[in-house]
Amino acid sequence: MKMSLEDIARADGRYSPQALTFVYEALGYTVKKHAQEAIEPTGPQHITGRDLAHGLKDMALERYGKLAPTVLAGWGIRSTRDFGEIVYLMIANQWMSAQPTDTIDDFNDVYPFTDFDKDFHF
Repeated sequence: MKMSLEDIARADGRYSPQALTFVYEALGYTVKKHAQEAIEPTGPQHITGRDLAHGLKDMALERYGKLAPTVLAGWGIRSTRDFGEIVYLMIANQWMSAQPTDTIDDFNDVYPFTDFDKDFHF
């Protein structure tokens, strides 16, 4: 039986359940955004760690505005590597999947969290 996101977060202890839920929702958000931006949609597309990290930032800014880094930090997320840690935690618990070429290192230093302020637009 697959563990709930809350149970996964509790067992791991590094991130709040909200962080896992946010990352899971952001995958759908990012897939949808990429499909809308595609010139010729060809069906399901692979989302790279880098793509997902940018989608997470976009969704955080839409939801939380300038408070996005504060909200994420409250959940234990302080860098794009933390996004990767959550993704791979979810992969290990069958909530997400990865391609053989994917690696957690794809999430390393995608952007500094100070970029949230410069990317926020009213």
